[in-house]
Amino acid sequence: MEPQDRALELVEQYDGELRALLPPGAEIFDAHLHLGHDIDGMVGDYDQLETLMARYGIARAFVFCLDEPDRHPSFTAANDRTLAFAERSGGRLIPFVRLDLNESPIEEARRCLDAGARGIKLHPRAQKFTATDERLGPVFEIAAERRVPILIHGGRGLPPIASGLRALVERYPEAPLIIAHAGIADLDALANCMAGRKGVFFDTSTWSPIDLLDFYRRVPPEQVVYASDYPYGQQPSSLLIALKTARLAGYHDEHLTAMLGSNASALADGRDLPEPTAPIGSDTLAQPMQLARIHQYLSMATPLLWTRQPDTIGILGLAINTCAERNGHPDEVDRIRELLEAARDLWATIPTVEDELEQRQTMRLTHRLIHIADIEAVTAGVGSTEPVKTGA
Repeated sequence: MEPQDRALELVEQYDGELRALLPPGAEIFDAHLHLGHDIDGMVGDYDQLETLMARYGIARAFVFCLDEPDRHPSFTAANDRTLAFAERSGGRLIPFVRLDLNESPIEEARRCLDAGARGIKLHPRAQKFTATDERLGPVFEIAAERRVPILIHGGRGLPPIASGLRALVERYPEAPLIIAHAGIADLDALANCMAGRKGVFFDTSTWSPIDLLDFYRRVPPEQVVYASDYPYGQQPSSLLIALKTARLAGYHDEHLTAMLGSNASALADGRDLPEPTAPIGSDTLAQPMQLARIHQYLSMATPLLWTRQPDTIGILGLAINTCAERNGHPDEVDRIRELLEAARDLWATIPTVEDELEQRQTMRLTHRLIHIADIEAVTAGVGSTEPVKTGA
C-alpha cells in the first residue's frame, strides 16, 4: 500500500473511537474556525469544511476569515466573504467580523454587525497590537452594546495578555469574551483572573495534550468551548485531543456535553450563560516512562513538520524504537507504533513531491499521524465512559 493511502486509512480508524468517546446525544459546536486564504499559505475551503462538519457531526460553528492577502483595507473584502459563507451555510456557520485596529475597526465592526455578523475576531499577533492597546476599548464597547462575543487569539507569539484583558472585561462586562487556544500565551495569569468569571470562555484549540490537561485543572467546564481552529486544526485529532484529555482530567458526560456544544450554543443564541462552578483536574500527571519518552520525541518532531524540514535527527526512529518496550499499555503502544511507522514512510516521500500544494498536504497528513500518536501517548488508558485518575 502506498504511504499516503496507509496514512489515510489509519486516520480514518479513529472515527470509530470518537463515536465511543462522545456523550450520548451531544451537540458539537466548533467555536473557532476559518475560511479563506492566509498569507502563510493555509487555506480554509468551504466545501471541505462542509464535508468535515457532516462527517464529524458538527452542527454549528463560529467562522471568520484568515489573515488574507486582500486584508487591506479593514478586512472588508474578507469579511464580506465570511458573511456570504454564513448565508450559504443556512445558519450553520455564524459569522464574526475580523478587525484591524489600524484600519477603521469601529466602522468595519458596525458595517458587518449591521449586515449579520454576530461576533468579533481579534488577532493581536497578526495585526500587531497588545492587550493594553487603548483602541481595544471602543471595540469592547460596541460588543457590549450589541451583546456579541469577542474571540481573541491567546496562543503562541504573544506577550502576557491577562492584565489587559482583565481591565477590558471589568470595564465592559456585557461583552462576552472567548480566549482562543486555551489561553496558553498567559495561562496561569489568565486562569487566576478569569476562572469563575461568567461570560468569559476559553476554547480548546491547541496542539498539546499537556497544555489542555493543565488548562482543565484551572478553568471551570462551564467556561470551556470546543474549537478546532480549522484549517490549522484537523479532524479527527481536534476532537480526539479535546475529548481524551477532558476524560483524563475527570470530565463526566455532562461536562463534555457543555464543552462540546451547550456552552457555545448559549453564547450564540443569546441565552443565559452558565454559572461557573469549579475546575476539574489534577496538578500531577502519572504515566509510564516509555510513554513519556514517546511524547518527548514527538514534541521534538512537531516543529520540524511545521517548518517542513526532514527528520535528519532520526526523532521518529527513537519514538518507534521506544514502542518495543512492554509496559502495561500494549494496545495503545502498538497503535502508536503503527501511526509512527506510517508517518516515517510518508515523511520520507516529501523531498520527492514537486508540487508545492501537494507537498504541504503531505506534510500536514504526516503531522496528523504524529499528533494522534502523541495524544495516545499522553492519554493512554482513557476509556469511553469513565474518567481516569491523573494523580493524587
